[in-house]
Amino acid sequence: MHEVGLCQAVLDAVERRAAGRTVQRVRIRSGVLNRVDEPSMQQAFALVSEGSVAEGATVDLEVVPVVVECDACGSESISDDVMVTCPQCGRTGVRLRGGDELTLVSIDVSPAQVPT
Repeated sequence: MHEVGLCQAVLDAVERRAAGRTVQRVRIRSGVLNRVDEPSMQQAFALVSEGSVAEGATVDLEVVPVVVECDACGSESISDDVMVTCPQCGRTGVRLRGGDELTLVSIDVSPAQVPT
Protein backbone atom coordinates (compact mmCIF):
# COMPACT_ATOMS: atom_id res chain seq x y z
CA MET A 1 0.00 0.00 0.00
CA HIS A 2 2.12 2.90 -1.30
CA GLU A 3 -0.50 5.36 -0.01
CA VAL A 4 1.04 5.00 3.46
CA GLY A 5 4.34 6.44 2.22
CA LEU A 6 2.56 9.28 0.42
CA CYS A 7 0.47 10.05 3.52
CA GLN A 8 3.53 10.05 5.76
CA ALA A 9 5.06 12.76 3.57
CA VAL A 10 1.79 14.72 3.68
CA LEU A 11 1.55 14.33 7.47
CA ASP A 12 5.07 15.73 7.91
CA ALA A 13 4.04 18.85 6.01
CA VAL A 14 0.71 19.07 7.86
CA GLU A 15 2.38 18.93 11.27
CA ARG A 16 4.82 21.72 10.35
CA ARG A 17 1.99 23.97 9.18
CA ALA A 18 -0.41 23.15 12.00
CA ALA A 19 2.07 24.34 14.64
CA GLY A 20 0.45 22.24 17.36
CA ARG A 21 -3.16 23.10 16.47
CA THR A 22 -5.64 20.27 15.87
CA VAL A 23 -6.16 19.53 12.18
CA GLN A 24 -9.73 18.85 11.05
CA ARG A 25 -9.36 18.55 7.26
CA VAL A 26 -6.51 18.00 4.82
CA ARG A 27 -6.82 18.77 1.10
CA ILE A 28 -4.43 16.96 -1.23
CA ARG A 29 -3.90 17.16 -4.99
CA SER A 30 -2.40 13.99 -6.48
CA GLY A 31 -1.55 13.17 -10.06
CA VAL A 32 -3.33 10.24 -11.72
CA LEU A 33 0.02 8.47 -12.14
CA ASN A 34 0.25 8.06 -8.35
CA ARG A 35 -2.70 5.64 -8.71
CA VAL A 36 -4.49 6.61 -5.51
CA ASP A 37 -8.14 7.06 -4.67
CA GLU A 38 -9.85 8.92 -1.85
CA PRO A 39 -10.88 5.90 0.27
CA SER A 40 -7.33 4.50 0.18
CA MET A 41 -5.81 7.87 1.07
CA GLN A 42 -8.35 8.34 3.86
CA GLN A 43 -7.46 4.93 5.32
CA ALA A 44 -3.70 5.43 4.97
CA PHE A 45 -3.85 8.92 6.47
CA ALA A 46 -5.87 7.63 9.43
CA LEU A 47 -3.17 5.02 10.01
CA VAL A 48 -0.16 7.36 9.87
CA SER A 49 -1.82 10.22 11.73
CA GLU A 50 -2.72 8.25 14.87
CA GLY A 51 -1.52 10.19 17.91
CA SER A 52 -0.70 13.30 15.88
CA VAL A 53 -2.41 16.70 15.60
CA ALA A 54 -4.13 15.34 12.48
CA GLU A 55 -5.67 12.26 14.09
CA GLY A 56 -9.28 11.98 12.90
CA ALA A 57 -8.84 14.58 10.14
CA THR A 58 -10.84 14.20 6.94
CA VAL A 59 -8.87 13.86 3.70
CA ASP A 60 -10.17 15.48 0.51
CA LEU A 61 -8.39 14.24 -2.61
CA GLU A 62 -8.35 15.88 -6.01
CA VAL A 63 -6.89 13.65 -8.73
CA VAL A 64 -5.05 15.62 -11.42
CA PRO A 65 -5.05 14.22 -14.97
CA VAL A 66 -1.95 13.72 -17.10
CA VAL A 67 -1.27 15.64 -20.33
CA VAL A 68 -0.78 13.28 -23.28
CA GLU A 69 1.39 14.42 -26.21
CA CYS A 70 1.37 12.15 -29.27
CA ASP A 71 4.64 11.79 -31.18
CA ALA A 72 2.83 10.41 -34.24
CA CYS A 73 0.07 12.95 -34.90
CA GLY A 74 1.15 15.84 -32.67
CA SER A 75 -2.11 16.07 -30.74
CA GLU A 76 -2.27 17.04 -27.07
CA SER A 77 -5.01 15.96 -24.68
CA ILE A 78 -5.61 15.15 -21.03
CA SER A 79 -6.36 11.75 -19.53
CA ASP A 80 -7.53 10.35 -16.22
CA ASP A 81 -6.23 6.92 -17.25
CA VAL A 82 -2.70 5.70 -16.57
CA MET A 83 -2.77 3.31 -19.55
CA VAL A 84 -2.68 5.96 -22.23
CA THR A 85 -2.99 5.85 -25.99
CA CYS A 86 -3.52 8.84 -28.25
CA PRO A 87 -7.25 9.64 -28.42
CA GLN A 88 -6.78 11.01 -31.97
CA CYS A 89 -4.85 8.24 -33.71
CA GLY A 90 -4.79 5.38 -31.16
CA ARG A 91 -1.02 5.01 -31.09
CA THR A 92 0.93 4.26 -27.93
CA GLY A 93 3.96 6.46 -28.74
CA VAL A 94 2.92 9.23 -26.38
CA ARG A 95 4.75 11.44 -23.92
CA LEU A 96 3.17 12.20 -20.58
CA ARG A 97 3.45 15.54 -18.84
CA GLY A 98 2.50 15.94 -15.21
CA GLY A 99 0.22 13.52 -13.46
CA ASP A 100 2.84 12.59 -10.87
CA GLU A 101 2.49 15.53 -8.48
CA LEU A 102 1.55 15.31 -4.81
CA THR A 103 0.58 18.66 -3.28
CA LEU A 104 -0.73 19.61 0.12
CA VAL A 105 -3.31 22.19 -0.93
CA SER A 106 -4.60 23.28 2.47
CA ILE A 107 -5.40 22.27 6.01
CA ASP A 108 -8.26 23.31 8.25
CA VAL A 109 -7.21 23.70 11.86
CA SER A 110 -9.08 24.34 15.07
CA PRO A 111 -8.84 27.92 16.30
CA ALA A 112 -5.95 28.54 18.65
CA GLN A 113 -7.03 28.04 22.21
CA VAL A 114 -6.43 30.91 24.59
CA PRO A 115 -5.13 29.77 27.99
CA THR A 116 -7.51 30.51 30.87
